[in-house]
Amino acid sequence: MATAPCTAFCGVVEDSGERVGERLLYQRVSFLAGLCGGLTRQLVAARWDEDCLEVLAAGVDGQGERLPSKGWMALRRLGWAQAAVPSAGVYVSDRVRRAAEEYAARTLRLAVHRRTLVAAILATWPADPCGRRSEAEWTSLRAALPAVVSGAEIRNRTRQVSAYVREHGRLPAGLCELEDPPEVAGLVVLAAMDRQQVTLVRVDQVTARLRAKLPLCPAPASGRDWAWHVIDIRLPRPVAADAVLHTPTLRPTRGGRIAVDLPHSQPAPPVKAMGHRVAVGFDWGVNTLLTGAVGRLSGQGETARVVTDGRPLIFDATVVSAKLHRLRGHREHLAAKRDHYHRLADQLGTPHLAWAELLDKAAVLEVEHQRVCARIRHLNQALAWSAARWAVDQTAALGATAIYLEDLATLEARGRRRGNARLSGQVRGTVAEAIRHLAAKAGIAVATVPARGTSAQCPGCLHRLGHYPAPDRLDERGWAWAHCTSCGLSMDRDHAAARRIVSRGLLAQSHTVTERATGTHTIRTTVEGPVRAVRRPKKTTRRLRRAHRTATAPPRPHGPKTTPGKGRPTSSRPTGPHRRRTPRAADQLTPAVALALKTSRRMPEVCTVPATTPQKVVQRPAGHDPQTPAPPGPVPGHAVPVPPRTETPPVWRGRLSRGTCRQRTSAAERTGFHHVHATEVHTLTPRFGPHGSSTRPRRARKA
Repeated sequence: MATAPCTAFCGVVEDSGERVGERLLYQRVSFLAGLCGGLTRQLVAARWDEDCLEVLAAGVDGQGERLPSKGWMALRRLGWAQAAVPSAGVYVSDRVRRAAEEYAARTLRLAVHRRTLVAAILATWPADPCGRRSEAEWTSLRAALPAVVSGAEIRNRTRQVSAYVREHGRLPAGLCELEDPPEVAGLVVLAAMDRQQVTLVRVDQVTARLRAKLPLCPAPASGRDWAWHVIDIRLPRPVAADAVLHTPTLRPTRGGRIAVDLPHSQPAPPVKAMGHRVAVGFDWGVNTLLTGAVGRLSGQGETARVVTDGRPLIFDATVVSAKLHRLRGHREHLAAKRDHYHRLADQLGTPHLAWAELLDKAAVLEVEHQRVCARIRHLNQALAWSAARWAVDQTAALGATAIYLEDLATLEARGRRRGNARLSGQVRGTVAEAIRHLAAKAGIAVATVPARGTSAQCPGCLHRLGHYPAPDRLDERGWAWAHCTSCGLSMDRDHAAARRIVSRGLLAQSHTVTERATGTHTIRTTVEGPVRAVRRPKKTTRRLRRAHRTATAPPRPHGPKTTPGKGRPTSSRPTGPHRRRTPRAADQLTPAVALALKTSRRMPEVCTVPATTPQKVVQRPAGHDPQTPAPPGPVPGHAVPVPPRTETPPVWRGRLSRGTCRQRTSAAERTGFHHVHATEVHTLTPRFGPHGSSTRPRRARKA
């Protein structure tokens, strides 16, 4: 199941055949979103109390029957739908009411999870005035919370309650007192409507036709103010030809466009949570977004161990991550200036002359702040899906059936460590969700393993690792390089952590827990085991690499190779009985012939024949005469203009070399970014490590 973002540009009124442009269609969809949003706000505000959330959490109505899964049906079963009443004189059909009730039910059901967290934290609030919990209080809190709650959620809710206590001097009664009713976005949930309000039909592989009834004015007085509109939607490339389309959601954006969130589903191969023999583990990093290692499980029971080929898989997005870090700093700077102007305006008051000027400056900064936020959001989204696509391709090429990720939900920025701040700002959650989505299509299982200690111990002997800045600077403190004094292992820190992650996943896969609601796999039990490196045959790898480069290289043009600017093709090298012509002396050559005797582009432009000074005293190389006095005046450079050139430089009309173009093209095809360095995807045979009952590695056969 996935959601494809689409855009509706124009439509046609079904009865009259009138063509509706993008601007008019945007207004009519905004009218519908405004009607639905008003009804939804009334419902959420009327039922924002602890008793109503308790009823939704129980999932049972007054007669003891189970509430239906559809939100609008549940609200009508409970009798809550009467709280939403349209304005006087406004006609709204029952299908529009359904969309508003469905959105309100989803909003209230999402608040049930937050209510459970807040209730558990309030029931086990620490007795220490500083807010520090003892071991017994932590144990009671963990027992009151669901098993899927992470430490980051506990800390965030604890800070929220602490801020309320500092402001009011007491604990809140619950979530509804701690928070105001949630905001409602301007969208239309068409999935709650039936065919009397909306229909969706797929015309061909790239087009879908949406038929919806939209209002013609912001306050329709009767059914005559509603009309059927036919909207053709261009399907994006991720929507497969055999995908089943579902009713979309309409969202009027701030840019004046109509966003269509189109859900679609397609059959996927079954994925098993256990029984994997070959897997790939990925570690999160600061400079390197993903670092992976492939592992193979050999043996069973007590003799089970993990072996690896030692090849690191690297997705290095240093340039893009640095760009994102600069954009985040710029965003914070704009927000600080905007808030400063607001504070100055509040201090001055309305009658002051500079009040309007300060608010205008704050409005300009707000617009720029939104643009920077949009740039960060789009760049994060593109980088996350690029990394996920690369990770799934590597796993499928290696013949692995599982991906193990490091669970870093508890990682936060603490103190003044900029590394944690940059790591917390990355799109790790989006990357993990994208990997799960793409891996499900490929039939690959994805599970998370405990993150504590993955970089602290050696993957070979499980002893304490030392962290240093580089392999040749083992006497300094650092974090990029890992060195073990017990077994002598020396490698990149993220690569060592990736080996530990794949080892924990393969050895503890029998402890995999699957969540019913989301279907995600999680391993919370830590099983340690050393990872042994085995050799992989180089001949097979080199041969496959050459075959891959030959298959992916662009075809060479037919005919003789010509260089722009040359009047004749380059003569071939003499072979056989022909002999190379002996060049004549330099003084016997004409200037044109001497200029044409350039054997390579790397040769200097000046002649390298030894020359003497005009006084015939010193023999020197050709070029500037050091004994000739320099011309008077300042030397060009250092803010001194260069004298104008008398001759016009030649215009270069050639193109980049084939190697440079191929590198840029392959980088863009592989990752989507020209400045991202990632390990190429090679289809390798996973025949490495011990097989069967033997403990000795077997030599891999040539493919």
